[in-house]
Amino acid sequence: MYLILIAWFYVVLMMAIAEATNPAGSLLGACITFALYGLLPMGIVAYILGTPMRKRRLRAQREAEQRAWDAAQAQPAEQAATPPPPSQPPMS
Repeated sequence: MYLILIAWFYVVLMMAIAEATNPAGSLLGACITFALYGLLPMGIVAYILGTPMRKRRLRAQREAEQRAWDAAQAQPAEQAATPPPPSQPPMS
C-alpha cells in the first residue's frame, strides 16, 4: 500500500516542480496541481486500501470488549457460589 502512495507522491511532486519552474507556470498552479493530483487522490486511495486494517482493528476491539463483558458477568456467579464469611454480632 505504501509503495503505491510513495510512487504517486513522487510523480505528483515532479509535476508540481515542473509547473512551478516552467516559464508559463506559477506557484499557485503548482500548489493546485499538488493538492488536486496528489493529496486528494492519495487520501482516497489510503482510505480505501486501509479499510481491511480498520475492519480487523474494530473486530479485535469488539472481541476484547465481549471477553471483558463475559468475564465481568462470570465473576458475580463465582462469588455467589462461595459462602459469605461468618459475620460478627453487632457491638452494643
